[in-house]
Amino acid sequence: MAVRLKDIADELGVSIVTVSKALRDRPDIAKATKAKVLERVKSMNYRPNLTARSLVTGRSFLVGLVVPDLIHPFFSEIAKSLSTTLRKKEYFLVVSSSESDPKLEQDEIEHMLAHRLDSYVVASCQKDPEAFRRISDTGSPLILLDRSFADYACNFVGVNDYRVGELATEHLIAQGRKRIAHIRGPATNVGNRRAAAYQETMQRHGLSIPEGYVIPAGEAGGALGEERGKRAMDAVLALKPRPDALFCFNDTVAVGAMVRAFEVGVRIPRDMAIIGCGNYHYGGKLRVPLSSVDQRAAEIGRRTARMIISLLEKPVPIRPRTVVLEPELVVRASSQLC
Repeated sequence: MAVRLKDIADELGVSIVTVSKALRDRPDIAKATKAKVLERVKSMNYRPNLTARSLVTGRSFLVGLVVPDLIHPFFSEIAKSLSTTLRKKEYFLVVSSSESDPKLEQDEIEHMLAHRLDSYVVASCQKDPEAFRRISDTGSPLILLDRSFADYACNFVGVNDYRVGELATEHLIAQGRKRIAHIRGPATNVGNRRAAAYQETMQRHGLSIPEGYVIPAGEAGGALGEERGKRAMDAVLALKPRPDALFCFNDTVAVGAMVRAFEVGVRIPRDMAIIGCGNYHYGGKLRVPLSSVDQRAAEIGRRTARMIISLLEKPVPIRPRTVVLEPELVVRASSQLC
């Protein structure tokens, strides 16, 4: 038989309210009493009845997160930070991957809607925002993460992707590189903005972009990103003249490109400088540490969590909020000669 709050209260000779306050870490309860309650909760293997709490409060205390790739360090870092921040307010994260498949993304959202979560966070691979109107109809807060839609007003948290491309390209130019190629990402607003910044920065410095110098990699997360980085580097190596620098859509693509370059004897950065985006934890541990543009994934997760909590605590509808963080350049050996 499941242990109830009343059972714990009776065991300790205190009120149910006192037990509840101890479990919620309320400040208006003595430390000694709180310690006794928590000790008894552990010894009696108490588990809160979330269904009952949901019936009373009208909330599930669950937030849904749908991302294209759970292996991708960028999204896993966001999920970790988002979960940690939400947990402090007693909300918990339900995470799902769409595998960059629009149909699977819709199915995952439908599944979450059936469980009536309190809020939804989606890094979408959709080409249009129609899939999100079902969420809007429920009245639950929706936050688009990393990827937005120009014609769809919605809460959004992400990074300035134009600045990502600008920082990377400016850095390579500052190293004296003039034949700079770009392995671009998918045709989302993220990939498009980074590619546009690369092209406009090159033009601003009077540098040409020969035919073939923009190489598409498509969706490029996790192991898939590395494989596509290798294939894209094959195309880069075949270019005439060969580029002396390479801006990669993200770090997984950059790692794949570097692996292929090493295999054919290209010296990095002497023969070709390379920079990625994401500043993943392994970037400094590679054979040649990878320069990158930090997207501030952990801060994106924290800001998203704070936005969710704020939206849930204010039932009066407000205009969609937008948080756009500024990226940071992290220079390592892959793009800078000693």
